[in-house]
Amino acid sequence: MTMFNVETLSEGSVTQQVNGRLVVETQGPGFTEITEAVSRWVFGTGVLNGLLTIFCRHTSASLLIQENADPDVRRDLLTAFDRLAPRDAGYIHATEGPDDMPAHIRTVLSGISLSIPVVDGQMVLGTWQGIYLVEHRDRPHARDLIFHLIGA
Repeated sequence: MTMFNVETLSEGSVTQQVNGRLVVETQGPGFTEITEAVSRWVFGTGVLNGLLTIFCRHTSASLLIQENADPDVRRDLLTAFDRLAPRDAGYIHATEGPDDMPAHIRTVLSGISLSIPVVDGQMVLGTWQGIYLVEHRDRPHARDLIFHLIGA
């Protein structure tokens, strides 16, 4: 059996909770990087070590941690979403337009919440990782994100 050594990065009691909100104005389908805004908010809370949860209050937009170096990755992901949930699939739910049901499916595939560790006042992300709100509808929308940071 392979043995793994898990390194302790920090420890302590939970003494603080901070909630925040970010409204993102989208331009229609695509990725909006929010990493810098989230990072500034986390630093401003004064919480050094903890866990950040980001929650999207919508069913047709999602949150992803994805590569932020090559924009081709994001374009390819949008193409993959189009293939997995095409607009012309004959969905029963079409009350809000032909882009609505595919947007719901794309959100189910990608998720509406993220959990990100915070160590020494910084989010622990990989070198090429960025935080993105993904708009799955055809029109611009104001997307409401809720932050909850718990730690010390």
